[in-house]
Amino acid sequence: MPQSKPKLLSGGNPQIPKGYGDAPVQAYIAAMPGWKSAVGGRIDAIVEKAVPGVRKAVKWNSPFYGMEDDLWFLSFHVFARYVKVAFFRGASLEPVPPVASKSGDTRYFHIHEDDAFDEALFADWVRQASRLPGEKM
Repeated sequence: MPQSKPKLLSGGNPQIPKGYGDAPVQAYIAAMPGWKSAVGGRIDAIVEKAVPGVRKAVKWNSPFYGMEDDLWFLSFHVFARYVKVAFFRGASLEPVPPVASKSGDTRYFHIHEDDAFDEALFADWVRQASRLPGEKM
C-alpha cells in the first residue's frame, strides 16, 4: 500500500509524528515543501558534521537536535516565507543570532529562499550551542 505524504500544516510545516532518531527528522525534511527541503537538508548536514553523535528527534512538528535525549540546543520550523532556526541558548552565542525572541535566551536565524547562507558561521553557532546546557523539552 503506498504511503501517503505527510499533511502540511499552516505555512507549509510538515505534520510528522513525534519520534526519536534520524528517521523522523529525514521524513520531516523530505516533506518540507519546495526549496525549504534543500535548506532542511543543509541544516541537518551541517549539524551532523559540526556535532558528531548529535541526538535528533521530531517534536511538535519540528526537528530538534541535542547532546542527550530531551535536552535540545537547536530546532527548526517551516513558515510560509522562511525556515526559522531556533538556538535555545542563542543569547550566549558569539556573534548573537540576529532575531530576538520573547523568551530571554532563545535567538532565531531566519533563512529565506534567496538568502546568502553563511554555512561557516552557522556551523560555528551549532558547535557553540552544542557545548551549552540543553533546553529540556
